Amino acid sequence: MATLRDIKSRIKGVKSTQQITKAMKMVAAAKLRRAQESVINARPYARKISELLSHLITNEDIANNPFIVEREIKNIAYVIVTADRGLCGAFNNNILKEATRQLNSNEVSVPGIISHVYCIGKKSFDFYKKREYPMAGNASGIFSSLKFETALNISNELIDKYLNGTFDKIIIIYNEFKSIIQQRIVTEQFLPIPVKLNNIDGNKPIDFIFEPGQKEIFNYLLPKHLKTQIWRILLESNAAELGAKMTAMDNATTNAKELIRTLQLTYNKERQAAITKEILEIVSGANAQKAG
Repeated sequence: MATLRDIKSRIKGVKSTQQITKAMKMVAAAKLRRAQESVINARPYARKISELLSHLITNEDIANNPFIVEREIKNIAYVIVTADRGLCGAFNNNILKEATRQLNSNEVSVPGIISHVYCIGKKSFDFYKKREYPMAGNASGIFSSLKFETALNISNELIDKYLNGTFDKIIIIYNEFKSIIQQRIVTEQFLPIPVKLNNIDGNKPIDFIFEPGQKEIFNYLLPKHLKTQIWRILLESNAAELGAKMTAMDNATTNAKELIRTLQLTYNKERQAAITKEILEIVSGANAQKAG
């Protein structure tokens, strides 16, 4: 049975942990406000570029554009976006579990296709470097000070490897920010770009006048679209991580408070038992002397 000193020491340790989790929750909450604003600002821009591409694309682009044309798939790159650190609940485990499921399912269902892993975030790199999947690339330690240049570097590397034939298809798996307490795992095809004609539903397309020209604008927007999507995905994952961390630290603080209460009750019971035992020993000793 634990001594009073042991219980008191444990209470002190839990209180110290509670202070840390409370501080981490406050830090995550402060960062989350800025991250949430960045996501909200990035979404309309990324959505509008996609809409413009659907207006600009032609049948010729679908047949000939290297970013759009689908080819025989021999190598697939899975870009797996996790956090750089833990202490954010099941945020990392959920994304790694889903990514591994897709990797295994792809290799079983389509023999001959090689699945490569491109890790964004230290947690995904630490997880997959110990496994048998070929490593296509790594971008760790980027979320502490997330910058647009980071998204540019990642998108340029992925685009180059797709255009030179290293990969025939690129899929991104990440956590989309829904709210502080909710994240949604999303799987998106990055390349080739999944596009559709604006009039695919049979409606007459809006007749725009393009300047300098439809093809020139389309070719100019296409790389911007890819870079913008990577930037949006990084912002989504960052905000989702902070929301998960804030929730996890709030739960940890609440659990610590409950554990302290339980330990305090145990301490009081043990202390009362010790006092009662001492009183009984004193009374027994006094009675023994009287009897003698």
